Amino acid sequence: QAAGSRTESLGADSQGTTCSFSVVDALHMPFPNDSFDLVWSLESGEHMPDKSRFLSEMFRVCRPGGRVILVTWVHRDLKEGESLTSREQSLLKRINQAYHLPAWCSIADYAGIAGGFGVTEIRTDDWTKYIAPFWGAVIRTALQPRGWLALVRGGWETFRGALVMPLMNRGYKRGTIKFGLFT
Repeated sequence: QAAGSRTESLGADSQGTTCSFSVVDALHMPFPNDSFDLVWSLESGEHMPDKSRFLSEMFRVCRPGGRVILVTWVHRDLKEGESLTSREQSLLKRINQAYHLPAWCSIADYAGIAGGFGVTEIRTDDWTKYIAPFWGAVIRTALQPRGWLALVRGGWETFRGALVMPLMNRGYKRGTIKFGLFT
């Protein structure tokens, strides 16, 4: 709502272009096919229970020649026939429970899904090194008096999520969790 209000207050830019925000179901978008030049998802893919349906919808609403960008938490890429270790699975399970997340996948999994749709010229990258300092900074902020007050105001779910931040940090440090880019 706040982003929509801010956008409305800005109105059209000098070229008459307008922008709007909508809150919709990413697995069943209400937009016609080929609606957008750019479809960008930032830190949403990890919340999607059906990764294939999610990507399908992103590509469906992107016009031919447009760009789909997905930046999301993922687990490390796996070699052929490899699985996550029991320690990695346990870590992700604890994070999933706190953040109400479905199963994770890798950025290579996303690329494989898109390839199955016939998408070509797929590029992926690991942005973990750019985001890794974030978790330590968030934890340090939460430990300050102002951070504790915010946690109390946020209620149990916020507090529980804060308690899991060290697990996210551990996952990044161990290489289990990655911040992946797909386009």
